[in-house]
Amino acid sequence: MALMGAQLVVSLLAASIMQRMAPHCSFARWLICNGSLFRFKHPSEGELCALAGKQMPKPNRRDRRQNGENKPLTVPKDIDLHLDKAPVNVMDALVLRFFLEYQWLVDFAVYATGVFIFTECYYSVVDASKEVNIGAIWCVLTVLFGLKTLHTLMSHYFSSEEGGERSVCLAFGFLSLLVAMLVLVVREDYLEFGLEPGFNSLFNNLEVFVKQQGYSDWSVPVTKLTMKLGLAAVCAYIGSLLAFPGLRLAQTHLDAVQMNSDRPIIQILLHMSFMSPIIVLILWVKPIARDFLANAPMGKTSITIVSSSAFDSMRLGIIVALCLLRVVLTRYHLQAYLNLSQKWVEQMKKEAGRIAAIDIQRKVTRVFCYLTVVTLQYLIPILLILFSTLALKTLGDFSWTPGAEQAPGVTPALVFPTAAPAVSGVLEEDEEGVDYMEEDIQATVSRLSESFSALRSVLTPLFFRGFFAFLTWWVAACQVLSSLFGIYFHQYLMHS
Repeated sequence: MALMGAQLVVSLLAASIMQRMAPHCSFARWLICNGSLFRFKHPSEGELCALAGKQMPKPNRRDRRQNGENKPLTVPKDIDLHLDKAPVNVMDALVLRFFLEYQWLVDFAVYATGVFIFTECYYSVVDASKEVNIGAIWCVLTVLFGLKTLHTLMSHYFSSEEGGERSVCLAFGFLSLLVAMLVLVVREDYLEFGLEPGFNSLFNNLEVFVKQQGYSDWSVPVTKLTMKLGLAAVCAYIGSLLAFPGLRLAQTHLDAVQMNSDRPIIQILLHMSFMSPIIVLILWVKPIARDFLANAPMGKTSITIVSSSAFDSMRLGIIVALCLLRVVLTRYHLQAYLNLSQKWVEQMKKEAGRIAAIDIQRKVTRVFCYLTVVTLQYLIPILLILFSTLALKTLGDFSWTPGAEQAPGVTPALVFPTAAPAVSGVLEEDEEGVDYMEEDIQATVSRLSESFSALRSVLTPLFFRGFFAFLTWWVAACQVLSSLFGIYFHQYLMHS
């Protein structure tokens, strides 16, 4: 414990528990296999023949030899077909597409939340300002793993033979690039991300740090314009990743509201959940959010409703509460998606003509096969906003209680000794091999501490405040763009 620290011990323990408990206890598996979700089973050919009023055709070997294979069974589209329901169980979920990726990511997010809560309690009890915050590392890793999973899903769209999905991703990518370039030129008086102070802090500390390492003639070759262009490219990439999750959210939202038409409280919560990214956007618009609360107009004078530090804490709390609300409403969106099978059957009954029985079975089965894909598309944007906010709180030196955080300054780069000792005190006895092992462990810990100290001297809280505030806001903005377009598409273009 003394060598590694309490945070690292808890982090390694959480990773070990996650690996060993995944086959037995998994929140991701419970989320879709707790018996509250119902899937629709496809009808057999015998059932379709009975509904069509004819007997099941028997296989004819002579026809198979002459024609190569039997003709597909067709039934009228207007048959009185009702799909049977069955609860989603573990055996059904194991064969779903991308189920392993879904289970690993969601479970990792759960354990990352646990590590973050521990580090918050640890920092509130112990003065560990010089230690590396392990909880922040878990939060950043969750964001990166979420983006990687979305990239895997998008690469699946690009590898398909149909080019429609590829065109949608590219279109939203170019639209996101344009919007990001417009947003990045807005002054801090309107969008208070803190990118300008963050970039200034980064450049100043990087130049001081490099000169301390002996490179006196070295200057920072990267300008703010280059940083903003690179950030705009990253925004375009994130926008293309969040295109289909937003479109899917729009569809499941409309279906979930219709499914709960007799439950007004659930409808209100569903609308609040759908509008939550817009609330996140407004929280960073300074004239609407901070200025209104800090300098609320009352006639010719203005009053302060909440202080600046209280507003920062309140903003973090609101975003976390909205993310938790969306997680609670996951089941309603997933059930609305699974109901697409019955919805398609009802639509088929209104059409004329005949349809192959295998097409009915494929259509009903395909909806359930993509359940975990839809779950990932629903949950990953929530995880991105949630863990970006948690990383903003930790790395930006914010606090959950107003007035507790300190204003981050431009921290100068730390001065490192030229020959830092690997061990604080050299062991005098050299009797057993355990002493050498302890020296190696201490040397490794010392080198890691030096690396993280160097990183913290360049990447200050002022920089992290600007970066993660912009990342949180941008993920919400991408979801607003794609989901509102999805509402317009499903409400008007589909019925036109």
